[in-house]
Amino acid sequence: MRLGLHYWNYSTPSDPTKIAATLAETARIAEQAGVSSFTVMDHYFQMDRVTAADEPMLEGYTTLGYVAGRTERMTLGVLVSGVMYRHPGLLAKIVTTLDVLSGGRARLGIGASWYEREQRGLGVPVVPVAERFERLEETLQICLQMWSDDNGPFQGRHYQLAETLCVPAPISRPHPPILVGGGGEQKTLRLAARYADACNLFATSPADVAHKLDVLRSHCDAEGRDHDAVAKTVLAVRPVLADVDGFIAAAGEYAALGVTEIETMPDRHPVEYAEQLAELVLPRLAGVG
Repeated sequence: MRLGLHYWNYSTPSDPTKIAATLAETARIAEQAGVSSFTVMDHYFQMDRVTAADEPMLEGYTTLGYVAGRTERMTLGVLVSGVMYRHPGLLAKIVTTLDVLSGGRARLGIGASWYEREQRGLGVPVVPVAERFERLEETLQICLQMWSDDNGPFQGRHYQLAETLCVPAPISRPHPPILVGGGGEQKTLRLAARYADACNLFATSPADVAHKLDVLRSHCDAEGRDHDAVAKTVLAVRPVLADVDGFIAAAGEYAALGVTEIETMPDRHPVEYAEQLAELVLPRLAGVG
């Protein structure tokens, strides 16, 4: 079982001039301890479901570029890119740039996007949910075409590209892994089965995850795809350090379902969190799975 660190909150420390140093130190400690992936959110306002919208928030891919320059091994990705926030051709180029500059460590995490307050606030088009999923599928197709030998046009319902040129190509082969985030059973998991190298689900409980993975398996069967070809990852929704024994026990249950990576979210000063992951969690997680 691998462990990821999902850096979702920039409010600690409260001094904005210390954000960069805190981010770098957290990433350094995490990588040295054996954390396998470092992810950030794709938001421009903090989520008002969680805390105030005007809490600090950084743009995700710029942040990952900074982290890439201070790490050497961790996979880097946005958990997950909102499909409405970047034109697909530009998103493919952005992820390619991260992959090239990080030495092949980028992962494209992507989802349908949902936070309408920030979209309306910043002038991002708000479209019906059904259209967002249509755009998500075309975006996946465009990224895969841009990461192939086909530099020709793409003609979709929502996007038309005259050329899908992407030079230099990603270092990752055959391309940066694609992770589709979300547990929607009719659309999200179908797209994961059709296009993704990995899925990401909320770790609400092993029973819930088992059900979602059964749905994913049925979609894979319908697509004629090996269920094992889609890596299974989950995002821990409960504070890990509040109950390490419980987390390790749950990790064992998730591993039995085929989950290979758990993303965790700091619930305290991020440097302290990384230090405690290194001391209390990672040594015990090494024996799981």
